Amino acid sequence: MLVIEIHVPDVPGGGDDAWLQALAHLVPHFLGYLLSFVVVGALWAAHHRVFGMLQRFDPAIVWRNLALLMSVAFMPFSSALMSTHPTERVPEMFYSLNLFIAGLLQWRLFRTALRAPFIAEGVRDEDVAAMKRRTLALPLMSTLSFILAFWIPGMSNVPLVLMPVIVTWFARGGIRRRTTATTPLV
Repeated sequence: MLVIEIHVPDVPGGGDDAWLQALAHLVPHFLGYLLSFVVVGALWAAHHRVFGMLQRFDPAIVWRNLALLMSVAFMPFSSALMSTHPTERVPEMFYSLNLFIAGLLQWRLFRTALRAPFIAEGVRDEDVAAMKRRTLALPLMSTLSFILAFWIPGMSNVPLVLMPVIVTWFARGGIRRRTTATTPLV
């Protein structure tokens, strides 16, 4: 699904300690790969969920889908840049910007697709509304990541790691007003 440039280290002379040290230097790349794999996997899962709700589509959806694919296909570069320089502001912001664009393109695609006459019979309005709310998570969390990169670039990916929780929260409606029965004081 996603390949990032993680090169096999060159360890002249070898030895266990040299190999362990060389692999330790690749940890940021492994973490960048893992984060990007989860983000792309979530985009892919949402894509399948939405297209499973449709009975047909038109060319506007196809072109919007291709635009989303273009932004996802760019992620190996932005992820490699970010994971090569995990504590520097510009690479972190560049990665967040790539995710923000992907999030906006996904939002636009799903808004176009999830409407009549494309929605299949039997798909509940609540499910469509939940899916539309879920698409707000990536643009929001990537914006937060972008802003955090100004002050704490190394930790700016924390909002992206929290994406599964935020997506679930958005799908359930976010903050709900609680109605409680009031009993008169005697």
